[in-house]
Amino acid sequence: MVRRRALVVRGGWAGHRPVEATELFIPFLERSGYEVRVEESTEVYADAAELAATDLIVQCMTMSQITGEQVAGLAAAVVAGTGFTGWHGGIVDSFRASSDYLHLVGGQFAVHPGIEPCARSGGEQDSFLPHSVTITDLGREHPITAGIEDFDLVTEQYWVLHDDLIDVLATTTHPTRAWHPWHRPVTSPAIWTRAWGAGRIVVTTPGHSLDVLEHTAVRTVIERGMLWATRTASASSVSGSSPART
Repeated sequence: MVRRRALVVRGGWAGHRPVEATELFIPFLERSGYEVRVEESTEVYADAAELAATDLIVQCMTMSQITGEQVAGLAAAVVAGTGFTGWHGGIVDSFRASSDYLHLVGGQFAVHPGIEPCARSGGEQDSFLPHSVTITDLGREHPITAGIEDFDLVTEQYWVLHDDLIDVLATTTHPTRAWHPWHRPVTSPAIWTRAWGAGRIVVTTPGHSLDVLEHTAVRTVIERGMLWATRTASASSVSGSSPART
Protein backbone atom coordinates (compact mmCIF):
# COMPACT_ATOMS: atom_id res chain seq x y z
CA MET A 1 0.00 0.00 0.00
CA VAL A 2 1.39 3.41 -1.05
CA ARG A 3 1.02 5.97 1.70
CA ARG A 4 -0.30 9.45 0.96
CA ARG A 5 2.25 12.23 1.41
CA ALA A 6 1.56 15.37 3.41
CA LEU A 7 3.85 18.39 3.52
CA VAL A 8 3.54 20.71 6.54
CA VAL A 9 4.99 24.18 5.87
CA ARG A 10 5.18 26.34 8.97
CA GLY A 11 6.79 29.52 10.25
CA GLY A 12 6.18 33.25 10.02
CA TRP A 13 4.80 35.29 12.92
CA ALA A 14 5.54 33.48 16.18
CA GLY A 15 2.35 34.68 17.86
CA HIS A 16 0.33 31.99 16.08
CA ARG A 17 2.70 29.34 17.45
CA PRO A 18 3.19 27.57 14.12
CA VAL A 19 5.19 24.67 15.56
CA GLU A 20 2.81 23.87 18.41
CA ALA A 21 -0.25 24.43 16.21
CA THR A 22 0.86 22.08 13.46
CA GLU A 23 2.03 19.49 15.99
CA LEU A 24 -1.61 19.21 17.08
CA PHE A 25 -2.50 17.77 13.67
CA ILE A 26 0.54 15.77 12.60
CA PRO A 27 -0.50 12.72 14.70
CA PHE A 28 -3.91 12.81 13.00
CA LEU A 29 -2.28 12.80 9.59
CA GLU A 30 -0.03 9.91 10.56
CA ARG A 31 -2.94 7.91 11.96
CA SER A 32 -4.79 8.58 8.72
CA GLY A 33 -2.03 6.95 6.70
CA TYR A 34 0.04 9.94 5.61
CA GLU A 35 3.80 10.12 5.44
CA VAL A 36 4.48 13.60 6.85
CA ARG A 37 7.33 15.92 5.92
CA VAL A 38 7.82 19.20 7.80
CA GLU A 39 9.49 22.29 6.36
CA GLU A 40 10.19 25.51 8.22
CA SER A 41 10.21 27.76 5.13
CA THR A 42 8.53 28.16 1.75
CA GLU A 43 11.67 27.22 -0.18
CA VAL A 44 10.16 23.78 -0.79
CA TYR A 45 7.45 25.39 -2.96
CA ALA A 46 10.08 25.90 -5.67
CA ASP A 47 10.82 22.15 -5.75
CA ALA A 48 8.47 20.96 -8.49
CA ALA A 49 9.39 17.30 -8.12
CA GLU A 50 8.71 17.29 -4.39
CA LEU A 51 5.35 18.98 -4.75
CA ALA A 52 4.34 16.69 -7.60
CA ALA A 53 4.81 13.76 -5.22
CA THR A 54 2.85 15.50 -2.45
CA ASP A 55 -0.85 14.81 -1.98
CA LEU A 56 -1.57 17.51 0.62
CA ILE A 57 0.09 20.73 1.77
CA VAL A 58 -0.82 22.03 5.24
CA GLN A 59 0.42 25.59 5.65
CA CYS A 60 0.79 27.60 8.85
CA MET A 61 2.83 30.64 7.76
CA THR A 62 1.47 33.96 9.01
CA MET A 63 2.66 37.06 7.14
CA SER A 64 6.25 36.36 6.04
CA GLN A 65 7.57 36.63 2.48
CA ILE A 66 7.38 34.39 -0.57
CA THR A 67 9.27 34.65 -3.85
CA GLY A 68 7.62 34.67 -7.23
CA GLU A 69 9.18 31.31 -8.01
CA GLN A 70 7.84 29.80 -4.80
CA VAL A 71 4.25 31.01 -5.20
CA ALA A 72 4.27 29.91 -8.85
CA GLY A 73 5.43 26.47 -7.74
CA LEU A 74 2.72 26.24 -5.11
CA ALA A 75 0.02 27.32 -7.54
CA ALA A 76 1.23 24.90 -10.22
CA ALA A 77 1.14 22.04 -7.73
CA VAL A 78 -2.45 22.84 -6.73
CA VAL A 79 -3.51 23.11 -10.38
CA ALA A 80 -1.99 19.64 -10.91
CA GLY A 81 -3.96 18.19 -8.00
CA THR A 82 -2.03 18.73 -4.77
CA GLY A 83 -4.42 19.70 -1.96
CA PHE A 84 -3.79 22.90 0.01
CA THR A 85 -5.24 23.76 3.41
CA GLY A 86 -4.63 25.71 6.60
CA TRP A 87 -6.25 27.86 9.24
CA HIS A 88 -6.42 31.44 10.42
CA GLY A 89 -3.46 33.71 9.62
CA GLY A 90 -1.40 30.72 8.56
CA ILE A 91 -3.26 30.65 5.24
CA VAL A 92 -5.29 33.87 4.84
CA ASP A 93 -2.78 36.32 6.34
CA SER A 94 0.22 34.89 4.49
CA PHE A 95 2.45 36.76 2.03
CA ARG A 96 0.53 40.03 2.03
CA ALA A 97 2.66 41.42 -0.80
CA SER A 98 1.82 38.58 -3.21
CA SER A 99 -1.27 39.15 -5.32
CA ASP A 100 -0.67 35.76 -6.97
CA TYR A 101 -0.99 34.04 -3.59
CA LEU A 102 -4.21 35.98 -2.88
CA HIS A 103 -5.55 34.88 -6.25
CA LEU A 104 -4.80 31.25 -5.37
CA VAL A 105 -6.50 31.25 -1.97
CA GLY A 106 -9.45 33.49 -2.85
CA GLY A 107 -9.63 35.40 0.43
CA GLN A 108 -7.42 37.68 2.50
CA PHE A 109 -7.57 38.72 6.14
CA ALA A 110 -8.36 42.43 6.47
CA VAL A 111 -8.86 43.02 10.20
CA HIS A 112 -10.17 41.51 13.41
CA PRO A 113 -12.33 44.16 15.12
CA GLY A 114 -11.66 44.94 18.75
CA ILE A 115 -13.56 45.38 21.97
CA GLU A 116 -14.73 48.74 23.26
CA PRO A 117 -11.70 51.12 23.33
CA CYS A 118 -12.06 52.03 27.01
CA ALA A 119 -11.80 48.33 27.94
CA ARG A 120 -8.58 47.65 26.05
CA SER A 121 -5.36 46.84 27.89
CA GLY A 122 -2.94 46.52 25.00
CA GLY A 123 -2.90 42.71 24.83
CA GLU A 124 -4.24 40.26 22.30
CA GLN A 125 -7.47 39.98 24.29
CA ASP A 126 -8.38 43.41 22.95
CA SER A 127 -9.42 41.60 19.76
CA PHE A 128 -11.21 38.69 21.41
CA LEU A 129 -14.90 39.05 20.68
CA PRO A 130 -17.77 36.65 21.33
CA HIS A 131 -19.15 35.62 17.95
CA SER A 132 -20.88 32.79 16.14
CA VAL A 133 -19.79 30.64 13.23
CA THR A 134 -22.87 29.80 11.18
CA ILE A 135 -22.94 26.78 8.88
CA THR A 136 -24.43 27.59 5.47
CA ASP A 137 -26.94 25.44 3.60
CA LEU A 138 -24.07 24.19 1.44
CA GLY A 139 -22.04 23.50 4.57
CA ARG A 140 -24.78 21.35 6.07
CA GLU A 141 -24.40 18.98 3.13
CA HIS A 142 -20.63 19.17 2.59
CA PRO A 143 -18.39 16.35 3.93
CA ILE A 144 -16.23 18.86 5.80
CA THR A 145 -19.02 20.44 7.85
CA ALA A 146 -21.96 18.01 7.65
CA GLY A 147 -23.39 17.32 11.11
CA ILE A 148 -21.63 20.28 12.73
CA GLU A 149 -23.97 22.76 14.35
CA ASP A 150 -23.43 26.51 14.51
CA PHE A 151 -20.91 27.23 17.25
CA ASP A 152 -19.74 30.15 19.38
CA LEU A 153 -16.19 31.34 20.02
CA VAL A 154 -14.49 34.09 22.01
CA THR A 155 -11.39 34.87 19.98
CA GLU A 156 -10.34 36.91 16.96
CA GLN A 157 -13.17 37.26 14.48
CA TYR A 158 -11.71 37.54 10.99
CA TRP A 159 -13.04 40.10 8.54
CA VAL A 160 -12.10 38.63 5.16
CA LEU A 161 -11.97 40.19 1.70
CA HIS A 162 -12.84 37.54 -0.87
CA ASP A 163 -13.95 36.76 -4.42
CA ASP A 164 -16.90 34.80 -5.78
CA LEU A 165 -15.02 31.63 -6.68
CA ILE A 166 -15.12 30.22 -3.18
CA ASP A 167 -17.73 27.80 -1.86
CA VAL A 168 -18.67 29.07 1.58
CA LEU A 169 -19.37 26.40 4.18
CA ALA A 170 -19.69 28.76 7.17
CA THR A 171 -19.90 32.48 7.83
CA THR A 172 -19.47 34.91 10.70
CA THR A 173 -21.19 38.27 10.99
CA HIS A 174 -19.60 41.44 12.37
CA PRO A 175 -22.32 43.49 14.07
CA THR A 176 -22.47 47.25 14.26
CA ARG A 177 -21.08 48.70 17.48
CA ALA A 178 -20.89 52.31 18.61
CA TRP A 179 -17.09 52.42 18.38
CA HIS A 180 -16.84 50.91 14.89
CA PRO A 181 -17.13 52.99 11.70
CA TRP A 182 -19.31 50.64 9.60
CA HIS A 183 -23.05 51.19 9.54
CA ARG A 184 -24.54 47.75 8.91
CA PRO A 185 -23.56 44.18 9.82
CA VAL A 186 -20.93 42.62 7.58
CA THR A 187 -20.82 38.88 6.93
CA SER A 188 -17.49 37.24 6.16
CA PRO A 189 -16.76 33.68 5.05
CA ALA A 190 -15.36 31.66 7.96
CA ILE A 191 -14.82 28.29 6.26
CA TRP A 192 -14.58 27.80 2.52
CA THR A 193 -13.36 25.52 -0.22
CA ARG A 194 -11.97 26.47 -3.62
CA ALA A 195 -11.51 24.39 -6.75
CA TRP A 196 -8.28 25.38 -8.53
CA GLY A 197 -7.38 23.31 -11.55
CA ALA A 198 -7.37 19.69 -10.43
CA GLY A 199 -6.68 20.71 -6.82
CA ARG A 200 -8.79 21.45 -3.78
CA ILE A 201 -8.21 24.26 -1.28
CA VAL A 202 -9.79 24.44 2.19
CA VAL A 203 -9.58 27.52 4.44
CA THR A 204 -10.70 27.65 8.08
CA THR A 205 -10.43 31.14 9.56
CA PRO A 206 -10.78 30.33 13.32
CA GLY A 207 -7.54 29.17 14.90
CA HIS A 208 -5.74 32.09 16.55
CA SER A 209 -4.59 30.04 19.54
CA LEU A 210 -4.18 26.44 20.57
CA ASP A 211 -7.37 26.40 22.62
CA VAL A 212 -9.38 27.48 19.55
CA LEU A 213 -7.71 24.79 17.45
CA GLU A 214 -8.68 22.25 20.12
CA HIS A 215 -12.34 23.35 20.05
CA THR A 216 -14.23 20.27 18.91
CA ALA A 217 -15.91 21.88 15.91
CA VAL A 218 -12.82 23.76 14.73
CA ARG A 219 -10.58 20.73 15.04
CA THR A 220 -13.10 18.51 13.28
CA VAL A 221 -13.38 20.94 10.37
CA ILE A 222 -9.61 21.21 9.99
CA GLU A 223 -9.09 17.46 10.11
CA ARG A 224 -11.91 16.73 7.69
CA GLY A 225 -10.61 19.50 5.46
CA MET A 226 -7.20 17.85 5.29
CA LEU A 227 -8.73 14.58 4.14
CA TRP A 228 -11.07 16.26 1.66
CA ALA A 229 -8.39 18.47 0.11
CA THR A 230 -5.99 15.57 -0.45
CA ARG A 231 -5.26 14.69 -4.06
CA THR A 232 -8.11 12.73 -5.63
CA ALA A 233 -7.93 9.82 -8.05
CA SER A 234 -9.07 12.05 -10.93
CA ALA A 235 -6.39 14.62 -10.07
CA SER A 236 -3.75 11.89 -10.07
CA SER A 237 -4.91 10.82 -13.52
CA VAL A 238 -4.85 14.38 -14.87
CA SER A 239 -1.42 15.18 -13.46
CA GLY A 240 0.12 11.91 -14.55
CA SER A 241 1.23 11.01 -11.04
CA SER A 242 0.74 7.64 -9.39
CA PRO A 243 -2.84 6.52 -8.62
CA ALA A 244 -4.59 7.86 -5.57
CA ARG A 245 -2.96 6.61 -2.42
CA THR A 246 -5.01 4.56 0.03
